[in-house]
Amino acid sequence: MTGASLRIGTRASDLALTQSGHVGAALVDGTGHEVELVHVSTRGDRDRTSPLAQIGGTGVFVTAVRQALLDGTVDVVVHSCKDLPTAPLEEITLACYPPREDPRDALCARDGLTLAQLPAGSRVGTGSPRRAAQLLRARPDLEVTGIRGNVETRLKRALGPEADLDAVVLAASGLRRVGREAVISELLPVEVMLPAPAQGALAVEATTAALAQEPWFAERLTAVDDPATRAAVTAERMLLRTLEAGCSAPVAAYAEIEAPGAATAEGEPAGGGVLRLRALAIRTDGSHVVEGEARMALDLAADALSGPESVPAALGAELAADLLSRGAGDILAEARS
Repeated sequence: MTGASLRIGTRASDLALTQSGHVGAALVDGTGHEVELVHVSTRGDRDRTSPLAQIGGTGVFVTAVRQALLDGTVDVVVHSCKDLPTAPLEEITLACYPPREDPRDALCARDGLTLAQLPAGSRVGTGSPRRAAQLLRARPDLEVTGIRGNVETRLKRALGPEADLDAVVLAASGLRRVGREAVISELLPVEVMLPAPAQGALAVEATTAALAQEPWFAERLTAVDDPATRAAVTAERMLLRTLEAGCSAPVAAYAEIEAPGAATAEGEPAGGGVLRLRALAIRTDGSHVVEGEARMALDLAADALSGPESVPAALGAELAADLLSRGAGDILAEARS
């Protein structure tokens, strides 16, 4: 910490600044600290034309921001959690997950068309192999093309005066955070478009040393943490890690807390609730998918919600093992080649 200022490292995009500002306001509430947003330039921001897979995937946005944290340039960093590599770093602690936004994907189409209403041959843009594959699975008659850029750049490709696409697919959470939810023509159901692991969630990291040395800081981060989000994201990220798939792989996962009293996979009632995880690995052309789901009893108040021995992590590892036993590894190997 530097005096009364809490320095938050962030990318300089409108979405990243908005996300970091919301987190900053929550972190300093009642502490008397000021917030300073420190812009960090990443390779992914500087190169907006190369496909992300060619420059390191979405993890390219994380590296420079984390380095600013390790260098002491900033006190905390805020990430879109779906961009965060799953391998832990000893020097950095994933300190809190604020409440998750809507995890679904959003179709933004000309004339307000839904996915079912798009004419055959319509051109749909996305920068995500996961979205592209699921679009083709649902509508093999579409032409899916890769796109890059910030939210506004992507929207202009379908909705601007010089639009060259019929629709684009973006995360609903990002559109809402920058106040552009009005352009959504359809929120795609998870049964049609299963989200990316941790989509809609933010992750706040701090150095392990700072959390140990500044008790008020650790307490403030804990106060911002949302247990349901932590549990769901832990399960989704452990699945991704067990599959040994990067954040740009054609893998989808979504976990949610079912109501107390719901039954586990063994049919036993779970008083504290049940964590349900759905996931899939899909061939990039949408022609083959391995999918499944699993459930475990979970008490948000009593159970550990993160860490390798937690219930959510066990659930993620279990479902990943099931997918691998049915050929998911072959799909992912093909996507990497």
